[in-house]
Amino acid sequence: MLFPGRCIDSHGHCTIAEEFTRNERAEVMKVAVIGANGQLGQDVTAAFRAAEHEVAALTHSEIEISSPESVQRVLGGLRPDLVVNTAAFHNVDKCESEADPAFRVNSLGARYLAQSARELQAKLVHISTDYVFDGRKRSPYLESDSPHPLNVYGNSKLAGEFFVMNGTPRHFVVRVSGIYGRHLCRAKGSPNFVETMLARGAKGEMIRMVDDQFVTPTPTAEIAQQVAALAATEEYGLYHATSEGSCSWYEFTRTIFELAGMNVDVHPIKSGDSGRAAIRPAYSVLENAALKSKSMNLFRHWRVGLENYLIERAQTQPQA
Repeated sequence: MLFPGRCIDSHGHCTIAEEFTRNERAEVMKVAVIGANGQLGQDVTAAFRAAEHEVAALTHSEIEISSPESVQRVLGGLRPDLVVNTAAFHNVDKCESEADPAFRVNSLGARYLAQSARELQAKLVHISTDYVFDGRKRSPYLESDSPHPLNVYGNSKLAGEFFVMNGTPRHFVVRVSGIYGRHLCRAKGSPNFVETMLARGAKGEMIRMVDDQFVTPTPTAEIAQQVAALAATEEYGLYHATSEGSCSWYEFTRTIFELAGMNVDVHPIKSGDSGRAAIRPAYSVLENAALKSKSMNLFRHWRVGLENYLIERAQTQPQA
């Protein structure tokens, strides 16, 4: 049920369109969050609800973005002021062997959402990725830098960006990097990177981690707050939205255990030894230049974000 306890019909079902029409206050946006049960989607949903917007939390069972008929039917019924697309086929290695579904979701799905948003005169926030770059620059990428993806996932997401930017004028394309959050990564069916490392460390496993890929780990909660703030404006365009600073996955892993007070054996390896199907950029650090130029950047250093994540995690963990 999208709106518990509200707008229930005679059959006990939530009628989404009725829920959206109940609040006529001009300052409140009607927001459709797509991929709302995903790692980022749950935090985005919470951020807009905390700001007292009307939110329809749409999951894969309620909208299929690779189907233009589904997109038109669902969004046409809701008539939102804002659509936030957090849905994606983002198993990077799986994309290599399943390019067709990757492009249907990440590219054509973005196209159908842009077309519908334009018809409805709604704003569209579309989440994209640092993997649109090839990593050869070796200094933080700006929004003005030319993309050059190395893998199927990056190419499919870049195509989606173009569909959004050319499909509707009221768009925010938001590139993120190294995301982790408290909620399960639904598409991968696994916890986030931090939780996976903590679980492996608790078992006494020796960790092998690449030290030649540099990113900016970013909490989903901070991305959600930034998206909510950005979407309240009319400053449309392309944005990088990550924490400050950068590190290798090896350094990030060691820092997780350091801050968690765990003594875990972490060994550096090279990307060629990781056994991954997809090539990753060696350096995909993003600079939030557009946000900073408009004095809208809300992000902190990646280490501060990790510290806060672990503190909040400890506060919500059941006591032994």
